[in-house]
Amino acid sequence: MDNSEAERQLVDGRFELIAPLGAGGMGTVWRARDIALHRDVALKEVRPPDPANPAATPGLTVQLRERAVREARALARLAHPHVVTIHHIVEPAEGTDGHPWIVMELVKGGSLHDKLESGPMPVAEVLRLGLDVLSALRAAHAEGVLHRDVKPANVLLRPDGSAVLTDFGIAALHGSTALTSTGVLIGSPEYIAPERARGEEGLAASDLWSLGMLLYVAAEGTHPLRRATSLATVVAVLDEPIPAPVRSGPLGPVLERLLVRDLSVRPDAAQLEQLLREASSALAGDATPVVPPVVLGQYGPPGPQPGSVPSGLPHTRPQQSQIPNPYASSAPFTPGGGSPYSTTAPVPAARTPRRRPALIGGLLAVVLAGGVIGLVNGFPGGASDDRGGGEAKGGGATASGAPATPSAKASTPRTNAGPVTAPKGSLLTPANVRTALDALKQKSGTTEFVEMTVYEEYVLASVPTAPGAKTYDRYQYRDGEARRTGPGGTIKADEPLIDMASVNWDALPGLLDQAKQELGVAKPTSRYVIVEPWLFDQTPSMRPYLTDEYGQGGYVYADTQGNVKKVYRS
Repeated sequence: MDNSEAERQLVDGRFELIAPLGAGGMGTVWRARDIALHRDVALKEVRPPDPANPAATPGLTVQLRERAVREARALARLAHPHVVTIHHIVEPAEGTDGHPWIVMELVKGGSLHDKLESGPMPVAEVLRLGLDVLSALRAAHAEGVLHRDVKPANVLLRPDGSAVLTDFGIAALHGSTALTSTGVLIGSPEYIAPERARGEEGLAASDLWSLGMLLYVAAEGTHPLRRATSLATVVAVLDEPIPAPVRSGPLGPVLERLLVRDLSVRPDAAQLEQLLREASSALAGDATPVVPPVVLGQYGPPGPQPGSVPSGLPHTRPQQSQIPNPYASSAPFTPGGGSPYSTTAPVPAARTPRRRPALIGGLLAVVLAGGVIGLVNGFPGGASDDRGGGEAKGGGATASGAPATPSAKASTPRTNAGPVTAPKGSLLTPANVRTALDALKQKSGTTEFVEMTVYEEYVLASVPTAPGAKTYDRYQYRDGEARRTGPGGTIKADEPLIDMASVNWDALPGLLDQAKQELGVAKPTSRYVIVEPWLFDQTPSMRPYLTDEYGQGGYVYADTQGNVKKVYRS
């Protein structure tokens, strides 16, 4: 149907199509005129991507009809100023080949997706945005509706700047059956919560993660986990460190509290609202937000606060089209797609020991969905380069043999050692890493860590709380000073400690140079090195991660003597 036909067509004998507003995988959204009430409305035309060939997508037409009814019912439950209003649904006659239409209010300010194409938003606007969308989500959750696809394309902006949440096409309604196909992950990979990627559904906390990622993108102007492919993005969501916010001001600590993978410590909706309001007050100069400092990318903040209530109760790359579509429902994601965001990657932040069994389960779930998304380079065991344990090029290895086997014994903390002079320049040099280790040893009493991550400007470490302990604390080294930042978690039974003093740090420069060559990252904007037990066999490993401003890069897997084993490209 071309535009001239659209101008002449009446839907349900009442709604005159004027012009398309957007198009997506599940149909087109039209600006229309309600000739009965003399007002402009938005009409979502819910139809298959290829209506001329329904055999290419067996069962999809029926599913789309059910999905349209579900969206209409979800929206009908929610009379809320920050949820798009539904006026009517036009269902096709029984036994016909027609498709449904959803009649909604016309929001004239465009989408957040469109707005972010011009760059990040001021923090004050992002905080207002967060409170608006959170208010919509709380109303939805109170009615038993989970959105499941909170992203910039699904947030509309009124002319006064207020936000409206739309597109409940893949919402989960309490008591309804699922509309997803077996093995198909529905939602946008960049904004999906890690627990959903692992197959856990029915959690309001997952919508809050998605909101947190949306706010991060709005304030920082970049998506921290976007990778070259949809599968690589999902893998990053499952377990990659999240760069620390650098532009977010008082919103930054809120994002650090929210974007944690441990559901037991992620704030619930009420706590998040309080944090956002405190951040708004702080930005206005009225108060200091009561948000403990933590490092983004960890599995949880430094312990629950007094009186806090754990969440977890039942309580990506957006796909581009020729016409940006703020209304259209999301389809099961496919590899590729563009991104409306730019820019320079901020400084990366911490990671703690991975929850390896859960990660492996998540990766297997992703692999089982391979009929939808396929396998890509960068997936362990996929099309990566196998170095077969050979030595690193460019002088990466200066010692041979297997890494030293660490002991499980930690020494008594030293309290009488002298101060360590702050190194100059990047910490990613052999001398500066050893300086940081000396400082961490003075503070913790040991160099036997669960894991350690070295960034350009700081070092993060997970250190056993005592010799032989099953728990660990988090430590940070920055500006010449080491300090304990809070409790960490439990050391897995099969997780060996690594003596960081036995790591061949002299191999680091060559390893970083080789990573640049192997990954094709001539000008990295983000560099860091993780030393921890390797995911699959628990042997000590050293992995430099490099990315450029376009999100291209990956990591090199080597042993702790600098011998490269494999290269994983994102």
